[in-house]
Amino acid sequence: MGQEGIYSEEGPVRRTRVNGFWIDTTEVTNERFARFVEETGYVTIAEKPVDPALFDVPRSQIPAHMLSPGSAVFTPPSKASSHYRDWWIYLPGANWKKPFGPKGRDYSANEPAVHLAYQDMEAFAKWAGGRIPTEAEWEYAAKADAKPSREQPAEANSWQGVFPVANEKIDGFEGIAPVGCYKPNSNGLYDTVGNVWEMTADLYRAGHDPNDRDNPQGPSETLAYDPVNPKFPSRVIKGGSYLCAPNYCQRYRPASRSGRDPAMGASNVGFRLVYDRRPAHPSALGVDAH
Repeated sequence: MGQEGIYSEEGPVRRTRVNGFWIDTTEVTNERFARFVEETGYVTIAEKPVDPALFDVPRSQIPAHMLSPGSAVFTPPSKASSHYRDWWIYLPGANWKKPFGPKGRDYSANEPAVHLAYQDMEAFAKWAGGRIPTEAEWEYAAKADAKPSREQPAEANSWQGVFPVANEKIDGFEGIAPVGCYKPNSNGLYDTVGNVWEMTADLYRAGHDPNDRDNPQGPSETLAYDPVNPKFPSRVIKGGSYLCAPNYCQRYRPASRSGRDPAMGASNVGFRLVYDRRPAHPSALGVDAH
């Protein structure tokens, strides 16, 4: 588990063990999520007004649009920039049904569901009879028998060109791709790298504990730390996304990891579920689990 020589937070490499599990062959799609919403009436975090208590400033200092229901959307800048704040905006009206905001297109059924908070993913998992995978479970399934590499993969949806201003779309996709457009790994799983980052249950801190070897579940809340957002423990996301490029984010690999605020969704973060036993009626849930 882990990889050396690229980003320090991916090490140290160590051997670990996980118990057996089943896992979705694809990321959870909008079609599956819509079925969950239809049956339960669930309303996602991005569809609700923002709680001002989440901000560490007086309410009078919070821009009004930041309190409206919405989510974080990637927006290419007009000129080259090395800071993520120049290509991410909080867009009122963006949610899983309207991934590009109220003026954009509706969701596509076979694309990964995005703009979901961890709480939303957990609610879906409970309905589907599964759970969010641990980082070790996810990485084990995603690595399959592949050898570690730092090369941009051909069989994945990632960014071709100079990020964030020149997207050459050599793979045919400017943004999110429908699930299953590329060859699966030897475990039968699609899109474990690229397309969208995938959420895990582990809290984040830079680097692995070399002594955490049997069914590791990440650090405790007191030990979790994300330098980007030190006040709120982040969750580990894995596998990179369609925004990963050789000149900026070489995280289109199973060992790649980053921290993600669990209280807020984004246009490049999705998830897949694991199950402790094979779903009794997988076709009824739109599930194909290996």
